[in-house]
Amino acid sequence: MKKFLDDFKKFALKGNVVDLAVGVVIGGAFGKIVTSLVNDIIMPLLSLLTGNIDLSEVGANLAEHADGEQVILKYGAFLQNVIDFLIIAFSIFLVIKVMSKFKRKEEEKPAEPVEEKPSKEVLLLTEIRDLLKEKNEL
Repeated sequence: MKKFLDDFKKFALKGNVVDLAVGVVIGGAFGKIVTSLVNDIIMPLLSLLTGNIDLSEVGANLAEHADGEQVILKYGAFLQNVIDFLIIAFSIFLVIKVMSKFKRKEEEKPAEPVEEKPSKEVLLLTEIRDLLKEKNEL
């Protein structure tokens, strides 16, 4: 059991797991902000444009049960969720686009030129050449 707990601790404290947890928490908060944006700002404006129709309540009456309860197809609520999705998807697209732009800038930086050391053969030939020059100068 101790080994199992140690393995779990190593797993849970890895950078990727912590990053994922942070991403989930931030994503949840971001989802609430977008939902509020759609419900509290965009939909009331759309309601004004459509003649004070509350899109979240728009639907089609499909049938009525014997007890008087109606079966309603709520396509207005579906439209709100589609708008939520589109805003979130567009926001994520923008974030990824900005991140990839920064990543490309890092990749474009020229690498420092690496000075290669000559091979043993080249060093030996250079030494021989220098000795021959020295011998001819004497």
